[in-house]
Amino acid sequence: MAGIDEKISDIKASQMEVRFFCIQYSAAKKFFVCHSSQIAIVMAHINLSENTKLENEKKPIPEEDAKPEKAERREFMIKVGSVCLGGVVAIPPIAAGVAVLMDPLRRKQGDTDFTRVTLLDALPEDGTPKKFTIYADKQDAWNKFPNTAIGAIYLCRKSDGKVDAYNVVCPHLGCAVVFRESERDYYCPCHNSAFDLETGTQAPDSPSARGLDSLEVRLENEGEVWVKFQNFQPGIADKKAIA
Repeated sequence: MAGIDEKISDIKASQMEVRFFCIQYSAAKKFFVCHSSQIAIVMAHINLSENTKLENEKKPIPEEDAKPEKAERREFMIKVGSVCLGGVVAIPPIAAGVAVLMDPLRRKQGDTDFTRVTLLDALPEDGTPKKFTIYADKQDAWNKFPNTAIGAIYLCRKSDGKVDAYNVVCPHLGCAVVFRESERDYYCPCHNSAFDLETGTQAPDSPSARGLDSLEVRLENEGEVWVKFQNFQPGIADKKAIA
């Protein structure tokens, strides 16, 4: 009886396994039926990827990509050398062109010869200075500018008949000085520099490093006042003409 009972138990266990397998099969079949379209799309993508990979592996490598590294380096050095050589060849004509363009800047601006300014009788006899604008012909490498204002001066008639001339540019930092009637001196309103009317020297408390820049004067043709106009470098103690 015990042996029969064991066989019956084995049969029941086998039946349970078969039933469980049938249930799993049924569920899997139902899943594939419901999702057959999605599965087909996924498989199509997989096949397409595999085919593309195989085609790429079969393609021959282009000759340009197959060039050895040394050849690429040689081509790069040739290009760099060509650029450098072209730059060296271009330097002389460029330098010549720059020299031509800069030539006017190296030339003197204005006329450094004597210029007729006024008549002696036009200057006050009491020594009051009078301001005059200086005109001259200016010319560079390209153009000529006739009768152009190049600066201004003060003329002061002395009791002995001589004439003093001063550039109106303050030697401190280049502002224009004015004549102060009340103080009887030349005064720079920019930084309060003051200069003696008779000698042009700076006052002790003036920031200017030197006195007013005097100019050469000639009296010609019975009372004509001629002045050699020049500009001078401001901000230094020495009187240095600007070329």
